[in-house]
Amino acid sequence: MATTARRRYPSQYEVDVLLKDGSTVRLRPVRRDDGRALTSLFRRLSPRSLYLRSHHQGRRVSPEEVRRFTQVDYEDAFGLVATLGEPPHERIVAFGLYSRLDGSDRADVAFTVEDSHQGRGIASQLLDHLAVAAREHGVSAFEADVLGENRAMMDVFRDSGFPVQSGLKYGTLHVAFPIEETEEAERRAAEREMTAAAASLRVFFQPRSVAVVGASRQRGKIGAEIFHNLLKDGFTGVIYPVNPEAAAVGAVKAYPSVLDIPDEVDLAIVAVPAGDVLDVADECARKGVRGMVVISAGFREAGAEGAALEQALLAKARSYGMRIVGPNCMGVVNADPAVSLNGTFSPVFPPFGNVALLSQSGALGLALLDYSRQLNIGLSTFVSVGNRADVSGNDLIQYWEQDPATDVILLYLESFGNPRKFSRLAQRISAQKPIVAVKSGRTAAGSRAAASHTGALASLDVASDALFRQAGVIRVDTLEQLFDVANLLAHQPVPKGRRVAILTNAGGPGILAADACAAYGLELPGLPAETAAALRAFLPPTASLRNPIDMIASASAEDYGRALRLLLADDSFDSIIVIFIPPLVTQAEEVAAAIREAATQLRGEKTVLTCFMSARGAPPELSRGGGCVLPSYAFPEAAAMALARVSEHAEWRKRPRGAVPRLDVETGRARAIVAAVQRADGGERVWAPPDRCSERLASYGIGSVHSKLARTANEAAAAAKPLG
Repeated sequence: MATTARRRYPSQYEVDVLLKDGSTVRLRPVRRDDGRALTSLFRRLSPRSLYLRSHHQGRRVSPEEVRRFTQVDYEDAFGLVATLGEPPHERIVAFGLYSRLDGSDRADVAFTVEDSHQGRGIASQLLDHLAVAAREHGVSAFEADVLGENRAMMDVFRDSGFPVQSGLKYGTLHVAFPIEETEEAERRAAEREMTAAAASLRVFFQPRSVAVVGASRQRGKIGAEIFHNLLKDGFTGVIYPVNPEAAAVGAVKAYPSVLDIPDEVDLAIVAVPAGDVLDVADECARKGVRGMVVISAGFREAGAEGAALEQALLAKARSYGMRIVGPNCMGVVNADPAVSLNGTFSPVFPPFGNVALLSQSGALGLALLDYSRQLNIGLSTFVSVGNRADVSGNDLIQYWEQDPATDVILLYLESFGNPRKFSRLAQRISAQKPIVAVKSGRTAAGSRAAASHTGALASLDVASDALFRQAGVIRVDTLEQLFDVANLLAHQPVPKGRRVAILTNAGGPGILAADACAAYGLELPGLPAETAAALRAFLPPTASLRNPIDMIASASAEDYGRALRLLLADDSFDSIIVIFIPPLVTQAEEVAAAIREAATQLRGEKTVLTCFMSARGAPPELSRGGGCVLPSYAFPEAAAMALARVSEHAEWRKRPRGAVPRLDVETGRARAIVAAVQRADGGERVWAPPDRCSERLASYGIGSVHSKLARTANEAAAAAKPLG
């Protein structure tokens, strides 16, 4: 192994990673003082693991080897350890190392994982992160010698997505593969990330047991309401109230702490003062709790002291592989009757459906749950993420991507945690499950308010808009629009195009609908002669057979049904908006039943929306029976808006995905340029002169791309220029 001068500890490689069982470990570069902890790891290995690692039965790792593992230069030799627990009780459970081979651009790589932690995906994470470090230091390929019977290690290499080649000699496989970023490697890494994220969040939505820490006997307090809601709404698991000052809460035996509960606890919902949350987290970690929902406020949103407390809470949770929703949140809901989890202080338990909902605001989450119930939009799950210290929107959309109960994802956001990752994930998920988002903080005043609310920095709205558009996220401006779009997506197919037919019994609403459709970029084709003749056969002479189709006030429920069947069968239209204003004779319920029956009989790929303009709202007949459910809107403009946003999303889905260009990146050169500028100026944060900026861009291939584009444009202009 090559050795060079000792370099500064590279803290930028410290990272918390999710494993495929949903737990977390911390990866960090190995340090010189890790010798004792590494020796302890090797001593805990079983004889079988030692044999697979060293290729010799009974061979132990010598002190000289351990010293060599820890005294690396972080360039030609780079080691990563996976740790659990907090200092001074931190424990190393795995170790990975690459060592450059004789000054070449190739390196030998090896891994050691404690027996009790094998099979959790730690070695895959070590390989991924070592490859990143190696690429940045000029290593282009890894090699390893693996015993032929060590199938687990070979699976790690083969599942990495790198093009692995191997040859067998004397029972040992020599493995070699380039470590450049390829589409296949990125795809495999994304799959591992998605699986891990979903596994880590399952405990929040499908717990077998829940402890409510801070469950009060006094109704009206948050802990009391959460415990009461779990009982009232029929949680199918076991509930444990934790209250050190009460023998029972709500006629259920209480426990002084989580540690006193005799059985396993999957999820803890915490509603105690902020200053007590760290102690509760300690107890949960010792109990083996997998997830905590921290309702308590007084963290980052409260200032610097609260921010430090939140950081300490996060560090403690991650050191024990535990995940956190919140703090400063409202809780979680799973409306599936098989779970019936109302882990919030909201008195509203939504109907079960196919829409998942995330709210960054707890108080607003109360209103969103109530509104979904009023509109009869069923929810699969609901999460109030609060300060997002740990579980983020990126984690949740990956969970919902795999959740069979979720078809539509709704987001209320005040800020982004990791916009680049959100864009990458949303592009993949939106192609299968629509994501609808309303983001506050569109103005300077709103951004300041958002920052003070959850302690998060709001991004510029122009950047947010561009991000949503690129990622295929349906952006709306208001919460009302959020549910208007959700109502359509949850119940109807995505339209094939922008061509709309409007069917009404009143001219005024039809004109309003036509104006709104045109304003939102929808198209209103004229009726084909065949369809017009079929309509004329049963409609009065005064009916207008243009588009909108005005059947006039005398139109009966039967007329609505016959007309809708004709429009659904006509290939000239992708969507139909059906408007009804109750006249003196025709009953809204009869019309709704006729519309639903017609839409059910010809249910296919056409999108049907309704607008029942009356004080009584939409008749329940629109969703009764075994057929399709028809979304209904109070006014035509809302229906047109929802249809336009969903039509735009349908067009986005049809666009070619494209490919990310591969640039010739010279990371070492770029870093050298930055270091030279800093030395010349004598500071860390300095302005680089234009020529050095151009050099650094060129080191990432950006200058060459611009040059190629410029040459192409010049060549095209020359070709188009007339001769003579």
